Amino acid sequence: MKRILLIEPNTSLARLYQHMLTREGYEVSHATGAQAGIDAADKASPDVVILELQLPRHSGIEFLHEFRSYAEWWEVPVIVNTAIPPSKLEPAQDALKADLGVRTILYKPRATLALLSQAVNEQLLSS
Repeated sequence: MKRILLIEPNTSLARLYQHMLTREGYEVSHATGAQAGIDAADKASPDVVILELQLPRHSGIEFLHEFRSYAEWWEVPVIVNTAIPPSKLEPAQDALKADLGVRTILYKPRATLALLSQAVNEQLLSS
């Protein structure tokens, strides 16, 4: 069974995403912040990470720097699913992809459950 680490501070959204992904046959671990995400990754060894960049205390960018500092996690696909508008995220997109290994960036108000599911499936097939 493929494991997904969901780092999402909004617990209502997290429950919705977890329910959908669990129904699709994935094992889902949830964390609400960056440090909890690192701890969960250490325990769950995820096959894919879904990450909101706007996290309490430490940002998703800080999570990515820490996550990618471990060799065993460098190849784990990361899907950014964020409420940050694309216009504000655009200057950082190249660095997110090239330097921090983000594979897909989704904007929550436009990203449907089906689109998120498709992104997860694509990453699992390509890894």
